[in-house]
Amino acid sequence: MTNNDILIRLRYALDIKDKDMVEIFKLGGIEVTKEEVQKMLTKPKDDYDYEDDFDPADDEESINVNNKNLELFLNGLIIFKRGKQEPKPGQPERPPLSNEPANNILLKKIKIALTLTSEDIIELLEEAGVTITKSELGALLRKKGHKNFKECGDKYARNLLKGLTVRYRG
Repeated sequence: MTNNDILIRLRYALDIKDKDMVEIFKLGGIEVTKEEVQKMLTKPKDDYDYEDDFDPADDEESINVNNKNLELFLNGLIIFKRGKQEPKPGQPERPPLSNEPANNILLKKIKIALTLTSEDIIELLEEAGVTITKSELGALLRKKGHKNFKECGDKYARNLLKGLTVRYRG
């Protein structure tokens, strides 16, 4: 699952408008226009079959979202949903970006933004038809480098977004 897919599914699940997407990116520290957001929310042509003479470099109808931009968007989503938190003395203004896989970042940041508990995430995954134990979820939420850290696969990320869609869109 690409970062663009994550943005597309998250936007749909939480019913976020283009105007709000621009605001969320701004809160995360990235200035984008409504047109750029719409290009991020279109699937790149290389996801489809195309003739041999097509050059993906000519594809100007989509913008690929890298891990850094996805994480900044998710940071902005936290601020959008919960409000800006004043840093404590000696704490940096913005948290440093992690070097974790995108799916793990998604899981952690969605949990924070929507004030979900581990039980809520387990319920969301069950609504999407996936069973996970609390200890497995704990391993996905660990910091990279921890002895019990486990990389979050596309299965969990995709089904978390599916569960969010079921819960928030009916």
